[in-house]
Amino acid sequence: MEMQEPNSKFIKLRCPKCKNEQITFGKAATKVNCLVCGKPLAEPTGGKTRFKARILEVLD
Repeated sequence: MEMQEPNSKFIKLRCPKCKNEQITFGKAATKVNCLVCGKPLAEPTGGKTRFKARILEVLD
């Protein structure tokens, strides 16, 4: 029996306001705000997250 690989990823974002880099889940269930300035970086859509910041890297 073969195990399924998860299809969810972690995403590294850069805040457009303060340039802080932050890692968040690709299917976040809550709003994600910048930890430094508080600007919203991502919002949930019921599935994949809608990002409002620049995506720097997709982490496995």
